[in-house]
Amino acid sequence: MQKSFKALNIKCDGCASTIKESLKSEFGEVDVDLSQEPRVVTLEIKDEEAEQNFLKKMRSLGYPLEGEELGTFTKGTLKAKSFVSCAIGKINKK
Repeated sequence: MQKSFKALNIKCDGCASTIKESLKSEFGEVDVDLSQEPRVVTLEIKDEEAEQNFLKKMRSLGYPLEGEELGTFTKGTLKAKSFVSCAIGKINKK
């Protein structure tokens, strides 16, 4: 089923590109709506296990979902990861 999630730290096309590339082998087509704040990521989620894998992957890239309980240190770490993911996305997009 198609499911949408509000994600934090997504700033630009570079971020969106990294997310799409990182998730496409497991989830297929991924849409990142950059016109909303927080950004909305929409993809096909088959079951609870797939949703948990998606959440873990997003956090590993530095893009936690809105409403996740995060400590100050974790927020800072994820923001730094998102900058790296963004830069990689920009490089790979060229």
